[in-house]
Amino acid sequence: MKNPYSDNIQLIKALKLGDSKAYTFLVDAYHHKLCVYAFSLANDKDLAEDIVQNVFIRVWKKRNNLKSEFSINGFLYKSVYNEFIDEYRKNRPVFRLEKKYIDALSIIVEDYDSHSIDNMITIVKKEIKNLPPKCKEVFLLSKEEGLTNIEIAEYKEISIKSVEAHITKAFLILRQTVGDKMNGILFLLFGKPKSL
Repeated sequence: MKNPYSDNIQLIKALKLGDSKAYTFLVDAYHHKLCVYAFSLANDKDLAEDIVQNVFIRVWKKRNNLKSEFSINGFLYKSVYNEFIDEYRKNRPVFRLEKKYIDALSIIVEDYDSHSIDNMITIVKKEIKNLPPKCKEVFLLSKEEGLTNIEIAEYKEISIKSVEAHITKAFLILRQTVGDKMNGILFLLFGKPKSL
């Protein structure tokens, strides 16, 4: 038998009526996924769990404001993102470079649900895998390992210009795939630049 709460409109209706079983269903269905998403933003397990807990508490307290046309999935992901930004602003000033990444991530969260975001991450991972070998290696040293262009040049025994050329090429290839969402996707994949 199909769970009545698996229908978005029925779930919201039940939540608005204060149905505790609907709330339990919501937490069971989304807690783990939202914690994974929050961790990808905060890179801190405890903070990620606090963020998700705060979101669920707020949803229950403000359940009367829920609208039946909401996608509960998109709403929860956006709420986690907004909670992360609030925590982030409270705990540290937003430097210009960090703000660029936050803004890029905001574009994705506003426009896409979690399923679409997962799809884009999968596509970008595949594109990175398919980059020309030297290009891929330099790009991953930069993004995954957090090395500076100078460090990569010394490590690979190539010129800084070559490093820049490889990274630029990788960005051009990836941008063709996901357009202006690329910075946000890379943020989700690799986190904030290590130098920050």
